[in-house]
Amino acid sequence: MFLKTIDRYILKKFIGTFIFSIILIICIVVIFDISEKIDNFIHATLHEIIFDHYLNFIPYFINMLSPLFTFISVIFFTSKMATRYETVAILSSGITYKRFLRPYIIGATGIALTSLYVSHFVIPKANKQKQAFEDKYINNNYQTQERNIHRQLDKETLIYMESYTNSDMRGNRFTVEKIKNFQQYYMLSADWIQWDSIKQKWTVYNYYERIMHENKSDKNPGKRYTEELKFGKEKIIEIDFKPSDMGRIESKVEVMTFPQLKKFIADETEKGSSGIERFKVENYKRTAIPFSTFILTIIGVCISSRRVRGGIGLHLAIGLLLAASYVLFLQVSSIFAVNGIMPALLAVWIPNFLYGGIAFYLYQTAQK
Repeated sequence: MFLKTIDRYILKKFIGTFIFSIILIICIVVIFDISEKIDNFIHATLHEIIFDHYLNFIPYFINMLSPLFTFISVIFFTSKMATRYETVAILSSGITYKRFLRPYIIGATGIALTSLYVSHFVIPKANKQKQAFEDKYINNNYQTQERNIHRQLDKETLIYMESYTNSDMRGNRFTVEKIKNFQQYYMLSADWIQWDSIKQKWTVYNYYERIMHENKSDKNPGKRYTEELKFGKEKIIEIDFKPSDMGRIESKVEVMTFPQLKKFIADETEKGSSGIERFKVENYKRTAIPFSTFILTIIGVCISSRRVRGGIGLHLAIGLLLAASYVLFLQVSSIFAVNGIMPALLAVWIPNFLYGGIAFYLYQTAQK
């Protein structure tokens, strides 16, 4: 049989402590969240509060904290085992430290794989409902009035708007340019642009167009281009741009599943768009953070399996310090990536490499 008695014993304590600690912190967080947002919930139905907000909020919160609570759970029950000399008895019976770690790795694998799947596929879908609820009842029907907006839609097309209001889906002082080989061959400028939700297209008002035609006539060989100007009051245009592209960056990141996020990053990279580092960081984090479950589990076992004066309290203090430093390091390196100081992949995985080295050192020096 693959799982021996010692494996089942440790796994039962591992998973049981993890679930208990998660349930406890979720109850506390929900109570504080309700007390903070009670005024906003007055206008929402009980069904919306439970199913649109909390059933989508709780998985996000659990997944975000799963590596940390895996770490705390490991330290908590392993320290109790060490205090009762159980770890001493296990290791003294001839079981190697590597074999002693096996049930911990099995438990960490289950938590990490679940977290990996939930991060990439489940939570983005849940975030759509959660954000819709928050924008309706908490963020006062979130609106944006961005100014001086520049977007590159593809390798040749750029747009500019002096301002944009998402509630009206309207932009003012709109301009679209097409450039090839550093030469502008098309420009349209309008007083304002309005999204038609029925036709799913933009309409420009009070516009003029400037079209450059390549001169193929022999009558004026010195002139490479001829200019054509058009004026009008209203025109439907087709551009690869929608009102949803003006949503909050953090909102767009959180609601994309793995295939959608990967495609979005590839499309924006091909367009030469700026500001996609935030999306790359989010994509890599969804894999790096579940992987950190293994590293933090090994660190937790190595710290807490040795019986020391101070017992659980000292182990928890050291563990929380290491966990807090990991989270801080990850946030700082992510900021570096978002600001373009270092590559996103390197920035997100640096904490895992560093703390992986710490885990290896603690494993080598652990009391065996």
